[in-house]
Amino acid sequence: MQTVTYERTSDVDAALSAGRQPDAAYIGGGTNLLDLMKGGVAAPRALIDINHVEGLNSITELPGGGLRIGAAVPNSDAANHPMVRAHYPLLSQAILAGASAQLRNMATMGGNLMQRTRCYYFYDTAFPHCNKRVPGSGCAAIEGNNRIHAILGASSQCIATNPSDMNVAMAALDAVIRVAGPQGERTIPIEQFHRLPGEHPERDTTLEPGELITAIDLPAPIFAEHAHYLKIRDRASYAFALVSVGVGLQIDNGTVQTIHIALGGVAHKPWRATATEQMLTGKALSTNALRDAAALATQGAKAYSGNEFKIALAQRAIVRAVSIAGGAA
Repeated sequence: MQTVTYERTSDVDAALSAGRQPDAAYIGGGTNLLDLMKGGVAAPRALIDINHVEGLNSITELPGGGLRIGAAVPNSDAANHPMVRAHYPLLSQAILAGASAQLRNMATMGGNLMQRTRCYYFYDTAFPHCNKRVPGSGCAAIEGNNRIHAILGASSQCIATNPSDMNVAMAALDAVIRVAGPQGERTIPIEQFHRLPGEHPERDTTLEPGELITAIDLPAPIFAEHAHYLKIRDRASYAFALVSVGVGLQIDNGTVQTIHIALGGVAHKPWRATATEQMLTGKALSTNALRDAAALATQGAKAYSGNEFKIALAQRAIVRAVSIAGGAA
């Protein structure tokens, strides 16, 4: 068994210093990382505990509106925070749709952003062909069991999907990720944080080696009244989404002023349905308009042997989620 060192840090500088060790990994709740380690998928040699790093456990209002959520805040605390529930209901709904209460109590906001993509072949080391786990070995899912896999943004190297419900809401809310690293601090818009697989599916995010997520910034709320997270899965609880939709709306006299739509379960990253958003802006939410706009969200989709149903499912889910967000029963 490989030896793994453990170090608890109390400030960002100490965490970054410890993170420079070879094969080091930051750990919060460990709900994903420890699973990967137990399965032999991940093998860090040093675990850097950031749960007690000063400033990473708070939720604070930003000047001029908006909210900053520390990376070490547990998912359950964020979902149930009065400011999140009142002004960012989409985020609260999405977090509460994920995993179990026990996992939400342990999992952190930064860790949720860093969840590895879900794929049977990635998580089971008995399968040798996985470009995400062993670059250059091939993608067994393309010709294998691909019911849960991507229909948008995939490549010949990988068709895995991002599993996070929270990430879908973050994409719809235009969240900004704050990180610290060896080169200093920087911010990453959520749209640029997760990667499509391309030729390097082993990289899920645009984080550089040694960088640490410190917080998530949400812009001033505009979707407090009209928001909905719809998750469609094989069973009613404790399952990843086949397709999910996060919707935020601003409506005036029945006309859409602003609309943000993000999809989960369909791509290697949360997928913004920008063409659908553009088509619906300035229009009333009629069933026909919704259906026509939803069809744009899956333009260019590529299905595989087991997941063609996702194309129609994604379109219907958009129609339903937007209708509910807009006030339909």
